[in-house]
Amino acid sequence: MAGKSQTSAGTSDGLRRLVIVESASKIAKIADYLGPGYRVEASAGHIRDLPQPSQLPEDVKKGPYGKFAVDVENGFDPYYVVDADKRKTVAELKRALKEVDELVLATDRDREGEAIAWHLVQALQPRVPYRRMVFGEITREAIRQAAQEMRDIDDRLVDAQETRRILDRLYGYELSPVLWRKVRAGLSAGRVQSVATRLCVERERERMAFRAATYADVTGRFAPRGEAGEFSARLVQLDGARVATGRDFEDSGELKRSSASAGVAHLDAAAAEALARSLDDAAFAVRSVEEKPYSRRPAAPFITSSLQQEASRKLRLNARATMRAAQRLYEGGYITYMRTDSIQLSAQALAAARAQARELYGPEYVPDGPRAYSSKSKNAQEAHEAIRPAGEVFRTPAQVSGELRGDEFRLYDLIWKRTVASQMHDARGTTATVRLGATSADGRDAEFSASGTIISFRGFLAAYEEGRDEVRDAGADAADTERRLPPLERGSALSAADLAADVHETSPPPRYTEATLVKTLEEKGIGRPSTFASIISTIVDRGYVRYKGSALVPTWLAFAVTRLLEEHFPRLVDYDFTAAMENDLDAISRGEAERVDWLTRFYFGAGGPAGPAGAAPAPGGGPSGGAAEGIKGLADDLGSIDAREISTVPIGEGIVLRVGRYGPYLEGPDADTGELLKASVPEDVAPDEMTVEKARELLVSQSDDDRVLGQDPATGRTVVARVGRYGPYVTELLEDDAPATAVEERAAAKKTAKKAAKVKPRTSSLFKDMSVETVTLEQALALLSLPRVVGTDPESGEEITAQNGRYGPYLKRGTDSRSLASEDQIFDITLAEALAVYAQPKTRRGQVARPPLKELGPDPETGQPIVVKDGRFGPYATDGTTNATLRKDDDPETLTLERAAELLADKRAKGPAPKKAAAKKTAAKKTAPAKKAAAKKTAAKKAAAPAEG
Repeated sequence: MAGKSQTSAGTSDGLRRLVIVESASKIAKIADYLGPGYRVEASAGHIRDLPQPSQLPEDVKKGPYGKFAVDVENGFDPYYVVDADKRKTVAELKRALKEVDELVLATDRDREGEAIAWHLVQALQPRVPYRRMVFGEITREAIRQAAQEMRDIDDRLVDAQETRRILDRLYGYELSPVLWRKVRAGLSAGRVQSVATRLCVERERERMAFRAATYADVTGRFAPRGEAGEFSARLVQLDGARVATGRDFEDSGELKRSSASAGVAHLDAAAAEALARSLDDAAFAVRSVEEKPYSRRPAAPFITSSLQQEASRKLRLNARATMRAAQRLYEGGYITYMRTDSIQLSAQALAAARAQARELYGPEYVPDGPRAYSSKSKNAQEAHEAIRPAGEVFRTPAQVSGELRGDEFRLYDLIWKRTVASQMHDARGTTATVRLGATSADGRDAEFSASGTIISFRGFLAAYEEGRDEVRDAGADAADTERRLPPLERGSALSAADLAADVHETSPPPRYTEATLVKTLEEKGIGRPSTFASIISTIVDRGYVRYKGSALVPTWLAFAVTRLLEEHFPRLVDYDFTAAMENDLDAISRGEAERVDWLTRFYFGAGGPAGPAGAAPAPGGGPSGGAAEGIKGLADDLGSIDAREISTVPIGEGIVLRVGRYGPYLEGPDADTGELLKASVPEDVAPDEMTVEKARELLVSQSDDDRVLGQDPATGRTVVARVGRYGPYVTELLEDDAPATAVEERAAAKKTAKKAAKVKPRTSSLFKDMSVETVTLEQALALLSLPRVVGTDPESGEEITAQNGRYGPYLKRGTDSRSLASEDQIFDITLAEALAVYAQPKTRRGQVARPPLKELGPDPETGQPIVVKDGRFGPYATDGTTNATLRKDDDPETLTLERAAELLADKRAKGPAPKKAAAKKTAAKKTAPAKKAAAKKTAAKKAAAPAEG
């Protein structure tokens, strides 16, 4: 734990204070700003959490906490433990607490920070008064002001965070087993991640169903006769009927009914080309000129979600990278707190932004009074100010360029520009739209249109312009495009040139990017500013979504999981239901709802644990709104779920895609013979690219690549050789739902009697001197039999196996692996030869062992040569099996054989060190706190009589 202690003297009131922040990177600055009498230490985030049920002490596992580490029958009481990697931190904080008169909890100002402060009190059990200190920026003025305005811990925010944590635990632990049993082992379901995944899947389904439509129009270049000022225009009307654009077509490729009934003219390429030719000698004239004043307001200052969106558009930063850079800027004192949904600026910030805009761009760019922005959000969990440069006077990007680099500088530049621009005048100008037309040689009336905006006063655009997301019809609205039209009057004759058909094709709905997904989640009220980055990271890390450039592409696994949830648990992935849960959590944070009542309704249903429905609605609405059923026991009865059907996607012509235990694969008949073919689906083939033609190509190409070697006499399964992603290999073929063999059933029974036996095809890479064309069935069966048991180490009793791996052939004894010289040794090496390999000093892959410091001779007890080596923790003596660290008085240069043998004998007599798992278990028992309800009462008592500060 990194800390900074000031002098032992107290503060101005004579008290010594311990200040605990979340991040060690804040310590130096905050300690400096607070001055003498303050000692600043860091908790490094959360120190306590709900453990996995398997990590609970044995006596607790058998009780009401055993399933979730939450007692759902008694007020949803959580069982918290100090994280294993935070025990040392907690011990050091307790020692520091003994030397002070007051504890100051200066964790972040959102729900998570409030909860961390509360957990620190529960873990530290301070005997001195404690107070809460919050600040929005790490500047001298903000820190000193916060020290004068300390408060108690806000139990409402703590309740809201605890409710969210328990909610996510209940949701995941009830729903994930459904996915394990019906889709694939090891999957996870999350309250928000499942909804975010569904959004991506629904967009991909739209793309899969999309059929492109072709339409055309005519463009040309026009100019006043005999004058300069050429401009381009597009055909918009033909014989009084509006010419079709991309907006007039359904995703099925058909013209929309409303457009068809309105008589919209749908031109194809040939018709547009013919019209262009018939207009070559036509007399064009201006039919109308319309001018409107143009005004555009600056965007509001950044909140967390808008910062993530804009950083994605302009800086190509993903949400996680954006938040990392923002965190460093905040901790460095460059910006205010970066997790907020408030677009308000403090009076100090308004004055700073206006002064800087006036200084840099001129007084005419700054309105008489500050701009105010309104937000629909009434959440209490976030900071109360937008993200902005820190301080009473903003530092310009030029002033911090010597201190910041890379993403941090670019993000600061973006935040500075947006903040300053938010307090500048509107951009003003004029938008002009001109209509011009002519009669074609074949008598049709053709009308063209052109528009442009003339910016007469740039206003905030001098500092900043907001980015925009991809749209499907990019040419639909050019009103905001700064384009100057020449002076034109109604009736003015125009010359035309370069008249040509312009053919278009409708485009499918664009996939979500991080920016557009965050925007959609925010619009639907799903998640909160501090969670968007982790939501996206989770669905990517868990294999539900992958990146293709900046686009988020759902995997076939996501299709199977989403279909299961939509068909059997639709409420849990309903957008409005999920948003209502977020609103309820906000209501708890405002003290408008009670967490136990809300969790009871969510878990047990509207009737609560007693069973009958009809309980009064929850104070915050949400899950109780018309939903009588809770999520308790979701995995108890899954007989109605057809796992094979859920994981099957029809492609067409009898071909289906299945999501198997080992990835997606195609199954379909051979077009000529009718033989059933199978083929794995490459990762780089997106779902919307899986057409019948693509599927047929994969089935044919992969079936040609398989070389059937014969049948395994022991199992009757077909053995094939093929080339895969990582090179040539052999494997056995089996149906996806094939029954387990007796051997597999016995092996599964050893693992757990509760789990059904699982079938897993044996697979093994070919040796370097083998090829798919020449490998025999005998060789393949030998490879599939690996790993080979070489024998048992007589000293440790552990089994030694020989096998082939990613980095070549190796031996394995427990967790100790040693490389072999050649692949042939896998089948040939004897136990004696293997033990000789283990007797040699271990080296890292690709490294050469360092020579010993000294060779002493054979060990009197084992007969093995004793040498002195330099190790990670200093010099030690070894006989190749036992290692003994030298004592302080043992000089490697003068160490004798007798002394080394004595050290080794002592080490052997002590036996092996106790296993870490046992140590962890013991530690968990010692650190498991009393039930949270009692602890919370104690915290409330201590908070009632804080010291003045």
